[in-house]
Amino acid sequence: MDSNIIVAMISLLGTLGGSLGGILVSSKLTAYRLKQLEQRVAEHNNFARRMPVIEEQIKVINHRIEDLEQEEKHHEN
Repeated sequence: MDSNIIVAMISLLGTLGGSLGGILVSSKLTAYRLKQLEQRVAEHNNFARRMPVIEEQIKVINHRIEDLEQEEKHHEN
């Protein structure tokens, strides 16, 4: 075989190997970042589900404080 053909074949193999390696690394990085994003979305969703419960508890607490303040005013008079 001609040495030019051998060099061309080796260059082709190197180019293909480098391209495939880059694609695999990029794919792994994308998968990792998607996983991180999914975890953040799950945390946000959990927080969003809990907020109405917390808001309702705050309303109850505020009403109880108002009741206690009213009772205190009645006892002072």
